[in-house]
Order: sequence, then C-alpha cells, then structure tokens
Amino acid sequence: MAMGGNAGGRAGDGGEDDNIILNPEFDGGLDGWSGSGCKIELHDSLDDGKVLPATGKYFVAATGRTDTWNGVMQDVTARLQRKTAYEVAATVRLSGANVSPCEVRATLAVQTADGRQQYISVGKLQASDKDWAQLQGKFLLNSTVAKATIYIEGPKAGVDLLLDCLVVKHAQKAPPCSPPDFQNLEYGANIIQNSNLDDGLNCWFPLGPCALAVRDGSPRVLPPMAQESLALDDEPLNGKHIHVTGRTQTWMGPAQIITDKLTLHATYQVSAWVRVAGQMTGAQNINIAVAVDSQWLNGGQVLARDERWYEIGGSFRVEAKPASRAMVYVQGPDAGLDLMVAGFQVFPVDRKARMKHLRKITDKVRKRDVVVKLTGADGAVVQAAECVDVRVRQVSNSFPLGACIMRTNMDNEDFVDFFTKNFNWAVFGNELKWYWTEPQRGQVNYADADDLLKLCSDNGMCVRGHCIFWEVDNMVQQWVKTLSTDDLSAAVKSRIDSLLTRYKGKFRHYDVNNEMLHGSFYQDKLGKDIRATMFKTASELDPDALLFVNDYNVEGMCDIRATPEAYIEQIIGLQEQGAPVSGVGLQGHVSNPVGPVIRNVLDRLAVLGLPLWFTELDVSAANEYVRADDLEVMLREAYAHPAVEGVMLWGFWELFMSRDSAHLVNAEGDINEAGRRLLQLKKEWLTHAHGHADENGEFKFRGHHGAYHVDVVTPTGCKITQEFTVDKDDSPMVLNINV
Repeated sequence: MAMGGNAGGRAGDGGEDDNIILNPEFDGGLDGWSGSGCKIELHDSLDDGKVLPATGKYFVAATGRTDTWNGVMQDVTARLQRKTAYEVAATVRLSGANVSPCEVRATLAVQTADGRQQYISVGKLQASDKDWAQLQGKFLLNSTVAKATIYIEGPKAGVDLLLDCLVVKHAQKAPPCSPPDFQNLEYGANIIQNSNLDDGLNCWFPLGPCALAVRDGSPRVLPPMAQESLALDDEPLNGKHIHVTGRTQTWMGPAQIITDKLTLHATYQVSAWVRVAGQMTGAQNINIAVAVDSQWLNGGQVLARDERWYEIGGSFRVEAKPASRAMVYVQGPDAGLDLMVAGFQVFPVDRKARMKHLRKITDKVRKRDVVVKLTGADGAVVQAAECVDVRVRQVSNSFPLGACIMRTNMDNEDFVDFFTKNFNWAVFGNELKWYWTEPQRGQVNYADADDLLKLCSDNGMCVRGHCIFWEVDNMVQQWVKTLSTDDLSAAVKSRIDSLLTRYKGKFRHYDVNNEMLHGSFYQDKLGKDIRATMFKTASELDPDALLFVNDYNVEGMCDIRATPEAYIEQIIGLQEQGAPVSGVGLQGHVSNPVGPVIRNVLDRLAVLGLPLWFTELDVSAANEYVRADDLEVMLREAYAHPAVEGVMLWGFWELFMSRDSAHLVNAEGDINEAGRRLLQLKKEWLTHAHGHADENGEFKFRGHHGAYHVDVVTPTGCKITQEFTVDKDDSPMVLNINV
C-alpha cells in the first residue's frame, strides 16, 4: 500500500544512535529523502502483501527508473567528518515484472571545497525480487566537502528498487587478531600419503569414472622448486607414477582426501611432475586443484605442449575456518588424453628458514664493501689512527621502493605523510590512464595527473607512467570502441603524442600497453604491428623513459595465459618487430606466495637481460600477521634477486586498494602488522657502522647501496662530516677523508 510523503516521525530513529542517516526506516515518511532521476513512494506492503518491510513499518520504492543511476538519495553533507571511516548497511530488494537478479550499489557523490566532483563506490551486491538482502560497505572522506549525497542505485532501467533501511555510522575498528599458532606444524612434511606409491594406490582414488594404475618411467628427482624449499638437492624418487586412463572429462584425475592434514593459515607449497599422452590437439592445461568444502583453490598450473614431464608448482592456504572436507586432485587435459603424476608433494613452508637464506643472498646482491681512508694533509697515514672515531649512518636506501597514490589521497595529510616518508617512487592509480584523461572524445584533462606529479616532484620522488594504453577490452572507454579503424588509429596517435609530449622527461618509466597477455583490443582492431608501433612512437617522443611491458599472474604459476614462457615469447616477438622494450613489469597481485616459486619465475625471466620490476605489488590475507609474512616474502625475494630493480606497492591505505584485506594502514591511520613489517624491513636495509680506524688509517664496512653520512672525530676533538653515496659495484669503494 502506498503511503503519504509527509507523515510525522522521529528523524534518525531505528535504534542506531550514531546513524547519520535521518529517518533511516521511514517512520517519518519521506522526510529527508528524495529520488535521483526518478520518483520514490512510501509503502507498508507491495504485491498484495507478498512484500513486507524487513525491519520497521515502511519501505520506499524508487519507480519510473530510466537509467542505472536512478534511485534513492539523501544529503549527508552536514553530518560527515573527513578522515573518519564510515560503515554502511542498506537493506534492499528489487520489484517488477519478470525481474532477474542485478547489481545494487551504494555510492557517495562528493563535491569538494575546491569544486572537484568525486564518486566513491561504497558497496554493492546482487539483489533479487525474492527477498530482502543487506548491502554492506565502508568509505572514508579525504577531503573537506561542500556537498555530499549518498545514493542507492544500480539496477537496469525499468526495475523498481526497494530500500527498507539505511545505516551509515562510524566504523568500529576491527578487534586485534593474534598470530597463527604453528607450534605443532611440521614444516616440510609431505601431507600427501603414499606419495611415492610404494603401497600401490592406497590412499588414492579416481575422481570420476577413470582408471588409475601405478607405472614406472617417471623422473627420479624432486621437482626443482620443491628441492629449493626442502633443501634436498639430491633427494631421489623411485620412478613410479600414477597413470590415469579412460578420462572422459577434463576434471578427471587422481585425488586424495587431506582434510585432517591442513592447519589454518599455514602456507602450503604444491609440487609435482606431470605429463600427458595421447592425440593432443594443442597445448594442455594441467592443474592441481584443492577443493575445501565449497571453495576451489588453485594449487598451480602448467601448460604442457608435448609429452615431456613438466614441473608444476604453486601454493594455497585455508583461511576462513578449518576445513570440514578437503580434497586435492590433478585435472585439466582434454578428455581422452592420459594423465600422469609423479613425486606429488604438498607441504607447509618454513618461511623463517627461507628468510635466513635470503639475508645471505641479499648481502651479496645489495651491498658493497666500503673503505673509509683517513689521510693527513700531505696524504700520509694519520698518526694514532686507531684513536680516530668513525660513525657511519645510512640516510636512505637507493633501491626503488614505491607506492600507488590517487588524486583523492592528496587531500589526506596523514596519507601524504606516510607516503612521502616511506617511499621514493610513485605511480598513479588511475589518473594517467586514457579512460581517465579523456573519458569523452576530445575532452582531455590532465589536472589530476598534474597535481600528483607536482606532489611527487616537490618530495623528490621518481614516477612511473601507468599506463599509455590498456589492451584489455573492458578497460577501453566506450567512445574508443565505437571508432572506425582509421579513426581509432588517429585517436591512438593523438593519445600517445599528447601524453608523452606534455610529460616528456617527467616519467622515468611507461607501461606502454598494459596486460597484453590478457587482452588484444588494439591488436585486433589495428593489426599485429600496432603494439610494436606504440613502443617505437613512445621511444621517439621520450627517449629517456624506460618502456615496460606489464602483466599479472606471471609470478604465481597459476594462469596458463601468463606463464613465464608466454611472457618471454611476447617480449622477444616485440623486440623482433623493433620495439624498444626496456623493462619487464610483474604486477604482483599475489596470494599465499612461496619464495622458491617466485624465485623460479624471476630466474626464468632474467634470461631476457632486462630490468624486472614488481609494478603493482599487493598481498591479501584476513589475518594481518599472515599478510605481513606474505609481504615480507615478496619484498625479500625481490630485494635478493639481482635482476629485480624496483618494487611498487599497489597502495597501502585501507579503502584505497584494489583488494580487500591488503592494507598496511587502516582507514583512520593506524599502522597494522603488515605496515610495521614494511618499516622493519626498511630499517634492516639501512647500514650503520661505528668503530675506530686501523693502523693503516682505514675503517671498513659492508653496506647497502644508497646515501650515507659519516662523522669522523679525532683524538683532539676535531670533527669532520661528509656525505657520500654507495653505488652498485663489485669492487670496494674507497672514501678518502682528509683529517
């Protein structure tokens, strides 16, 4: 039944004392509410009583909707505070004839005090006309606002959108979590039973109506990635393997139940030899899968191009709750092909042991011997040199460690403070992308990029240009997609000319055409030479910038489209077309990383002889201690590898990252365990030395590359201060100081 719009009621009622929404359950009719491009009506029921309020007495319906942005809105300008995190809960439903489920969104529209318009995505869910559902989300305002309005919107035109209740209140801080308990975990112990098949097929079973048999003829050594984790260089295998025949579906293969073998939050490395046999019609995807209750986890993938044995490696982790049932199985090749598996290993990884190993490698790769040589005015050795006090302090590490920043972050001084104090490189989240700088044809706007570039320049930070083009279809703005071939070619030329002419010499790197392993929009439209042409044109316009390929999933061995071999083949192909590719970007959106797997990929890519960069690194884990471990794994592996020349984090501040549970700093500025781990590593990678010169007037130390400050104090109290830089070199650096 439709109700009047001016009934009396209690603004802000509904049991939520700190709810900033006025009249949240519509006890006061439609007071405080309005429609966004549509009408809104108050109801106590709909559809002959089949639709009733979920909580209170009334709900509102947005009707006559002609676009997805039409819905219900409320002005909240006077009740919002900047740098305060808010959580949102909206009870929503759809209504109409033959309505299929579709997305409902909560959006905050903000006009800042300096006139900029922002749209903040707060939350979304798939709603239906069958029942009420609760949309949840969270947001933070960086800016001082002139106007702020919250909208409930999203369904396609013609669908009525129902809102029962809306709550927006100060977000409660998450209770502190504890480090996982791994006290009884046996690192390196294979949880696969009868892995060597000495007991026939005991503990194994076929998934689906296929046949398993034990046969000889498989490799007699562990796969290399397992060897590195287990420190077993010559561990022999017995040459036996499981041979699977009669496969009529791709998912059929050998399986084993591992439910009682898994420890919550532990990282498990997966390793095996795999092979296919039969009439192959193309390269075959082989996958180790882990089914945990209703969840499917990817334990690793490899692309088999022939009938050789291939190493497959990966990792997984169970996080939410202990498994009620967990099964590991091998699957993937086309039906009719035989599948063979040998040396199957699944074991918890000892990350601390790996860290110790990496520290030794780091000492070789990222440090240099330095000799501080004290001489007199005549160049002779200083008398009583053993009494001269030398104190060396490293001011900064020269290894590029950067982070992503967006224009809205500039308005939060706490964000800017953490950003400028802890990083020496920057990359923009969206502000340089074509869909941002030219959302409509001919309407080019570089204001946000200019603002960010000035911030970085003022703080002495180098900047990566991300990105000139994006090859993935759904990341191309609609007006570009509608262009004819000739017009598209002209638009591409205009884009690259405009961007690189404007910013010549400003960006140290450019990601030229993002994610070419996963998309082919420009290549499909403009031909196979367009990618190389983009690189050539960029090089002509800004010769000093390093030009990168950039893609995701390469580092994780979990995506057959993005294998290291596929990446190498793509890069060499571009080079053969004359493209001046000068860097390899690994995005690094990783989950449960395992050091030897990451190292294996880096080793394979290093054969290109090009700088490797992690360009968008983030790790995601609900437990912040696990997240900290994941981050440390990635940073240490990168820092210890000689081919890696920089790491960029894809954000660090809660609510301004592309992945949930990936932040290092919470929305209101508190540093979590992952953030503290970053700071600990930065501190570890600064060298400090103190002592006295030897009888030859020399003080020796081995230090990380970067900028240093040295104080030399003679027995007479004379103090000499000098700044110096330790560059990368194999030979010792000699610093002469005249005392």
